Amino acid sequence: MAGLKITIVPVTPLEQNCTLITDADTGQTAIVDPGGDVDRILAALQAGRLDAAAIWLTHGHLDHAGGAAELAERLNARPGAARVEIVGPDRRDDMLLQGLVQQAAMWGLTGVRNCTPDRYLSEGETLLLGAHVFDVLHCPGHTPGHVVFVAKTARFAQLGDVLFRGSVGRTDFPYGDHAALIASIKTKLLPLGDDLSFVCGHGPGSTIGAERAGNPFIQS
Repeated sequence: MAGLKITIVPVTPLEQNCTLITDADTGQTAIVDPGGDVDRILAALQAGRLDAAAIWLTHGHLDHAGGAAELAERLNARPGAARVEIVGPDRRDDMLLQGLVQQAAMWGLTGVRNCTPDRYLSEGETLLLGAHVFDVLHCPGHTPGHVVFVAKTARFAQLGDVLFRGSVGRTDFPYGDHAALIASIKTKLLPLGDDLSFVCGHGPGSTIGAERAGNPFIQS
């Protein structure tokens, strides 16, 4: 992860890994998947003296996107601050982002707002954070519009709920597709190289090599 600083802020009762990805040279920070607990995220930014540059969403589930609208509003209310945009996921998750309040009601959660990103993302686009280039890969299966962010030079990725240490994302939703999820992992993530480290949406991170060797869901 040369040149990048990674800070994990657990949010929501689902203990989702909101990830602050910071360019070490400039302090510019992408906030990935602010699912809730906005005060906690803002406190982490302040404690680290981090410059919030953008909000990136991997997909449209409550625990990943539920706090995005509030966080953007509060960051953009700071006097003189550059505007922080909400970027991603793929447009195919719009139905989930427009149903965040409904998702929250199912969990008995309040304070959640639906979210319309400033722009959606498509496979092949790139995002800049300081001098770092992040490739956007569309990895459906957990949700139709799930994307991941890969900094090939820094050998780091944020994979959301696609691949975990020893597991993979759930697909037992009406829109889930297990075959598509496994295909995403095998055709898009495993070729990134065994030395690539990643943070996932829940639990500890890992490397592509460790998962290739030992993850039971992708051995066949």
